[in-house]
Amino acid sequence: MSWLFSNPASIDHGRVDAAIRDAEKLTSGEIRVLIARHKTRDPIAAAQRHFDKMGLARSARHHAVLIFVSPRSKTFAVVGDKGVHERCGPTFWTELAAAMTVFFKRAEFTEGLVHGIERAGALLAEHFPAS
Repeated sequence: MSWLFSNPASIDHGRVDAAIRDAEKLTSGEIRVLIARHKTRDPIAAAQRHFDKMGLARSARHHAVLIFVSPRSKTFAVVGDKGVHERCGPTFWTELAAAMTVFFKRAEFTEGLVHGIERAGALLAEHFPAS
């Protein structure tokens, strides 16, 4: 997805971290957010590379989600492991990206990320509850 991202420093990292902690309390899954420092031609491919590099694909239940943001490219992607895809299907990702884009287009970057984290967390909690 693409949007007008004016300043990555405008992200409230404390709120994003808190949203991740809150979401992960309800699930055995993992949620990560990565803000890239470089331009990205293909945010989905870049997100998948980082997903693998971060070791998120190695979870036993395959239940991790990465929100990848490339401010210089004005793009982002949300990717999940195969266990997550099996349970939610492609529609979830399309709807989540569309909802996040609405926030990003209004320059509400923290709110967009928190919304994405909360929605991904709710999905993970439903299918992979905390053990």
